[in-house]
Amino acid sequence: MPIEVILNDGFLLRSLMAEDAAMLARAYRTNRDHLEPWDPARAERFFTAAGQRAEIDRILADGEAGAALPLVLTDGTQIVGRVNVSGIIREAFQSANLGYWIDARCAGRGLMTAAVGAVARIAKDELQLHRIQAGTLLHNAASQSVLKKCGFVEFGVAPEYLLIAGRWQDHRLFQRILA
Repeated sequence: MPIEVILNDGFLLRSLMAEDAAMLARAYRTNRDHLEPWDPARAERFFTAAGQRAEIDRILADGEAGAALPLVLTDGTQIVGRVNVSGIIREAFQSANLGYWIDARCAGRGLMTAAVGAVARIAKDELQLHRIQAGTLLHNAASQSVLKKCGFVEFGVAPEYLLIAGRWQDHRLFQRILA
């Protein structure tokens, strides 16, 4: 299901495509220092077009299988962020995980709040999910603010939840019931 949503100031939230590899690699290189405290440790190959092509192939396969909805934020011809709905579980659960990041130059402008709000609507209306959840590092106040503005509520803390920046770190967990 191709997605295309115009957000604030002409930014576009759209489906990730195979041909995004070089642009996405550039965006990750540009934001390497900005994202490093919040991301898993990355091999050098991750920051190359070939590395991103492999990542894109993997996530697009998940999308084809109905387990993910991979999206990018663009400003004209540049990728300035990612939003990913992953781990989609059907049956009685009807739930998924939400992850996102934004270019340092675009942070604090409400763009990610608009994108997450749009994704919540898509998750409800198009994916027909009942619930989405997201985890943030305990000290990631900016991400927690985005989630709260988009109707997510905190439901707990998960000790040593994800391997971020080379160590297992606790995360504050948020959910939004979409019904």
